[in-house]
Amino acid sequence: MPDLLAVRNLSRHFTAGGHTIRALDDVSLTLAPGRILGVVGESGSGKSTLARIVMALDRPTHGEVAIAGRNLFALSLRDLRKARRGFQMVFQDPYGSLDPRQRVGRIVAEPLHLLPDAPRGSERRDLIREALRDVGLSPDDIDRYPHQFSGGQRQRIAIARAILTRPRLLVADEATSALDLTVQKKILELILKLRDDHGIAVLFITHDIGVVDEICDEVAVMQDGRLVETGPVRQVLDAPATAYTKRLIAAEPTLAVIGRGARQPASPDAPPHDPPHTVRP
Repeated sequence: MPDLLAVRNLSRHFTAGGHTIRALDDVSLTLAPGRILGVVGESGSGKSTLARIVMALDRPTHGEVAIAGRNLFALSLRDLRKARRGFQMVFQDPYGSLDPRQRVGRIVAEPLHLLPDAPRGSERRDLIREALRDVGLSPDDIDRYPHQFSGGQRQRIAIARAILTRPRLLVADEATSALDLTVQKKILELILKLRDDHGIAVLFITHDIGVVDEICDEVAVMQDGRLVETGPVRQVLDAPATAYTKRLIAAEPTLAVIGRGARQPASPDAPPHDPPHTVRP
């Protein structure tokens, strides 16, 4: 099956104080339709930079991002706008990602401007109600405001907005990290259900390797802007090849999130440090 997402030799460099900061350094990965790829690493590893570039919210210094075979950064602005209906994002903060002045119906309907034949009137409301139902909310929530919902419910609203155009790719950037464990479990179950029901592929950005263990098919481990290890989740987490991955696993709380069963953490016996990733001027 052809890859839905292909990231090839992606680099993003910033200049600060006369030095080059390599936020991403020659990153390549792929994601097939209907699969969930977890990108895991500590803060500052480049995960969110990768998510922003995959969403074409930032441009790479080098490399390309192809979705369904089309390099996003070779498209005209008009064609990129059309392509956006096929990939959407869920952000980390369910409180900051929703406009508190807008009703839920208008918030969820935001992506409809990407459709040339966007429905109107009762057909539009029916589409929004269906999206709310898909994420476990009541269709009657369409006329309420964000402040009337809990944090988990707000994240469900954000997910409803993201799936409204039936995208093939969903990018979730730390989408559960601001939630408590009980709510996190429900959101993870929802993401799995959306994948199973609609065949959505998910690029799941997280610092929590335990969450990767629970819902992802493949994992990519990032450190200092580099991809240090990739592969099927069981292969990487049961037999990690790098000292960095071993340390991430050893630091994981042994709490099953959804109920697949707690995995025995890998041995932390490893050299204390991987070779440093230098910042070159």
